[in-house]
Amino acid sequence: MKKLALALAASLASAPVIAGPYANVETNSAYSGSNYAGRATDLHIGWDGAVGDLGYYIQGGPTISALDGADSETDFSGKVGASVNATDKLGIYGEVAFVSAEDSDNLYTTKLGAKYSF
Repeated sequence: MKKLALALAASLASAPVIAGPYANVETNSAYSGSNYAGRATDLHIGWDGAVGDLGYYIQGGPTISALDGADSETDFSGKVGASVNATDKLGIYGEVAFVSAEDSDNLYTTKLGAKYSF
């Protein structure tokens, strides 16, 4: 997965477009009912830009996971995403994310959506 993300970053970074680096800090907390389960905080560095009508981003860095009642762990995580306007009012987007873990299986997630503006 890391090789795929790096290859995609290299090919997108070589495209003749205006793009730029950014920092992204994000915390996601989880609850089951009113019970706190834990949180994950991403400390990512990324690159975003566009190739024609396709907008893209790639980012990665450490993720600090803190499950309720357990010691925190730091792993590597990343995201690759893209979006395109299907029409003037309809946009389509998608994302693939991962978290590597030394002591367990890697975690992969996907996101696919549409946004309609009125």
